[in-house]
Amino acid sequence: MGTSTAYGGPGGGTPLVPSWLGSDGGDAQPSPAPADGSPNGDGVAPSPPAPPNRPAIPAAADSNRFSGARNSFTRFASSGGGDRANLGRAVSRYVSTSSGGARRAAQRMGASRGAGARLLGFLADAQVRGVREALRSLDLEALAGRPITEIFVGLADYICPGAGTVDEGIAREAYVETIIELTTEGLTDLSTFTPDQMQTVFELYTTHAIEARICNDIGTKAVMMPTDAQAAHRVEVQLRDFIRGGVSDALTTARAASPNLTPEHIQSFVDTVYESAFAILQALGEAEANQ
Repeated sequence: MGTSTAYGGPGGGTPLVPSWLGSDGGDAQPSPAPADGSPNGDGVAPSPPAPPNRPAIPAAADSNRFSGARNSFTRFASSGGGDRANLGRAVSRYVSTSSGGARRAAQRMGASRGAGARLLGFLADAQVRGVREALRSLDLEALAGRPITEIFVGLADYICPGAGTVDEGIAREAYVETIIELTTEGLTDLSTFTPDQMQTVFELYTTHAIEARICNDIGTKAVMMPTDAQAAHRVEVQLRDFIRGGVSDALTTARAASPNLTPEHIQSFVDTVYESAFAILQALGEAEANQ
């Protein structure tokens, strides 16, 4: 959905959390030398050592873990957006079974969490010091006074610095979708943003990021979408609204717990919002499925 090119989703055996997401390299210690003093204890030259700080390869996950979410989402899509129970099943199964729970679902969104923190950090800086000063700190002062969409387009490489992996592509797609929605949300003057408007921008971004992650993981090529354009649009809107409700609840709770957000705590705040959003979506999905 959105602006991305559809792909078939990850294979079932793909690890729940790839080794390159959030890895700190570990603290592996070298093995003790053999007692006889020879290189390997047998007089044979040792093999070249493995590169240091290489993360362990995660075990393959259940090869069928996406099937439940895919099947439920196909039924929801085939209904033209009317089968809310299967929408709920698709989302709840995605979080609980496909991703291995809310924490792992959030961990798999490394690029989106980083981009969200940079976006929120810029908005907070613009509110405290002014748009011009916030842009100047990024060597983008020439954008000061330009329409909000031009400013956000100019910030794209700072907010989403890479697009070489699926994870980075999802982060950039979500940012582009957020820019498109700015004016429809009445967000036209960055210099007069209120905290609530900042929340709206971050809420839009997080919603689009989670939507893109779910659609890419389920595999849009494996989901049968309605051929009727209006029905397909209803399916997309229903999914997005469902996700946004969970994100909004998570963000409201996080803001209540951290009303005075400092630059040092922005990343942890964003991480909390993502994990909480997935947990809320799982609960909302289960409730919808059981109605």
